[in-house]
Amino acid sequence: MSHDRRTMTKQKRKSKKRRRIFTWILLPMMVLLLSATAYGAYLFNKAETAMNGSYNPLDRESKRTTAVQPDIDNISLLIIGVDDSSKRGFSTSSRSDALMVATFNKKAKSIKLLSIPRDSYVHIPKLGYQDKITHAHANGGPITTIETVEEMLDMPIDFYVKVNFDAFIEIIDALDGIDIEVPYAFSEQDSNDVPNAINLEAGYQTLDGEEALALARTRKMDSDVFRGKRQQEIIKAIVKRAASFGSVSKYGNVIEAVGNNMETDLSFDQMKAFIDYASAGTSLNIENLNIDGQDLYLPNANGNNVYYYQIDEVSLSGVSNELKRHLELGTTNVGQSENYQDEAQVEEPNTEY
Repeated sequence: MSHDRRTMTKQKRKSKKRRRIFTWILLPMMVLLLSATAYGAYLFNKAETAMNGSYNPLDRESKRTTAVQPDIDNISLLIIGVDDSSKRGFSTSSRSDALMVATFNKKAKSIKLLSIPRDSYVHIPKLGYQDKITHAHANGGPITTIETVEEMLDMPIDFYVKVNFDAFIEIIDALDGIDIEVPYAFSEQDSNDVPNAINLEAGYQTLDGEEALALARTRKMDSDVFRGKRQQEIIKAIVKRAASFGSVSKYGNVIEAVGNNMETDLSFDQMKAFIDYASAGTSLNIENLNIDGQDLYLPNANGNNVYYYQIDEVSLSGVSNELKRHLELGTTNVGQSENYQDEAQVEEPNTEY
């Protein structure tokens, strides 16, 4: 192999490795890792404009004793995927359809990603009773969701990113689809709420944005836990497609897709701090976490049984401690988790399905 060819191969591998983390959490910061070419400069400016438009700091009290910064500290990030779109009018009462907590350890250059089932039966501080965690966003947006997750995990949430259906669909379509294993045949509604509009057969195949959204949302044949695992696999498929050399020319469309359908309290300068994680390449350790639990049915005001996901307290405690260790926090730094699952203080659950 010639010297020029070996150099080109190494450059392609390096570019792929350095982009991995940003695509993995659906942030458009991948463009920051391109070389200083005219196209790279164009994407950088495009990303900065898009991210400045998505910047939405929250008026909330931090659980930290001192402010943290991604460039020097271990931080936590809450990723909120909401069941909202242009078709649904971007309602302020939309529910969270996907919740993921990502913790970043600066020294170890490692990431832990926890999926929280949307029907998890948890205490929602603002409401004062236990309900599905998906209802936290419907009753107060990102702030109420953050407060609920902080109490549930007994740890601080430093930053958040919220994306809607349109972002999910447009990112995947901008990349010309993703390749993924569909575990079983099913029919599901589309983003316009048309029943059975999406029909997929089992097997490894290429999905467009609408089809991938249906796979991420469906739970007709399994459960919330398996849905969370499917969502993690979809993210990995997005990583694989976005990291391919042929996808570089599509990044402009990806940036537009995210920028138009995302909000976050991370500034553009703070986002750039994540480059250190991406530069770790294959040595970057990314671990998926899940919380064990079981099905729970409780009657609502009309006497109908409503499904919840009853989190296993031992599993929750183990995951919480693992995340706090990853952030290098003491167990008494934050939170009032002793009220979690306190049956004596539980009121009647929300009657929403």
